Amino acid sequence: MSGKEMVQAGRADEVNINGTCNVLDACHEHGVRRLVYVSTYNVVFGGKPIVNGNEALPYFPIEDHVDAYGRSKSVAEQLVLKSNGRPAKHDRSTRLYTCAIRPAAIYGPGEERHLPRILRLAKLGLAFFRIGGPDVKTDWVYIDNLVLALILASMGLLDDIPDRKGIPVAAGQAYFICDGSPCNTFEFIISPIFQSLGYSVPRVTLDTSAALAISRIFLFISTLFYPWLDSKWMPQPLILPAEVYKVGVTHYFSFLKARNELGYVPMVSPREGLAATISYWQEQKRRELDGPTIFTWLAVTIGMLAIFSAACLPPVGPLKWVLDIHLFVFRSLLVIRLVFAAAVAAHIGEAVYAWFLAKKVDPRNAAGWFWQTFALGFFSLQYLLKRVRG
Repeated sequence: MSGKEMVQAGRADEVNINGTCNVLDACHEHGVRRLVYVSTYNVVFGGKPIVNGNEALPYFPIEDHVDAYGRSKSVAEQLVLKSNGRPAKHDRSTRLYTCAIRPAAIYGPGEERHLPRILRLAKLGLAFFRIGGPDVKTDWVYIDNLVLALILASMGLLDDIPDRKGIPVAAGQAYFICDGSPCNTFEFIISPIFQSLGYSVPRVTLDTSAALAISRIFLFISTLFYPWLDSKWMPQPLILPAEVYKVGVTHYFSFLKARNELGYVPMVSPREGLAATISYWQEQKRRELDGPTIFTWLAVTIGMLAIFSAACLPPVGPLKWVLDIHLFVFRSLLVIRLVFAAAVAAHIGEAVYAWFLAKKVDPRNAAGWFWQTFALGFFSLQYLLKRVRG
């Protein structure tokens, strides 16, 4: 539902549609009585603003979805709700009751789809922009609140409720679930987490239309590499159209129906949920290898390759220009070679020092610190020294 997986339409359909059909068939085969389907806001949202929406909204047209995830989840939810009341295969008196929970963007300790990808971009220095103005508001739901909603929905599918004539209150129904506090994504969760982890807060603001244009370029590139999207060497796209809509267009909903019919009331406030999330990621960062941005990597790598080519390679073609520039700075080939040897020796010495230091303060990542410092020298070592002081 985020990143390059959004481009894999066949995989999304196989999991979300065919997988849901398998679950429904298994329920029919084995006489299962209750099925709570975890759906998404995207079944009714496709890029057009929605303010305090409710369950009376129609499904967003299937053909207009900008990503396979939203389209496949919409089809799957409709299959689940249409299966409500279906009798079991071997016992016609046993019926399957179904409902759908439509959660907002989920956050909390252990969440693996939204924040990890955003934080990886922040670590590389690529999450330097925000999309849309501060007036854009969306919903989030803390994981404990979502779990509470799932439990209440399951209870709402019991068929022994008085005065309901055997029909559960939640049967065939869909419910929006959120924390009930619409907010700007960047102000609520992105900026506070970035600040707590020492990453730069996004300073550049992109208009939603400009972000959409950029995202379509990344979508096109990802589509060109479709057969290799599962490969580890294939990087994640910076941003995709559906993600632009999710953070750059106002859309939030009321959980009034869930409160009235299921008794759902968020038990964890956004402030408490954010504090727990920040604490989790601070602990995660202490366990991981930290380092400079991609721009530092590029600068050091290009710099070392340039001085290596000037010192050791014959001046052929473009390398002659590289040598001329170095001769202008260092005046002689001998000095260039001495500078290169000194740089290599410094990198090796710093890498060995980083390895011994990491053995004391971060033993699980000692090898990583060695190789990163070997490549970047002090630009890597300073992060390890900061961890020692901290």
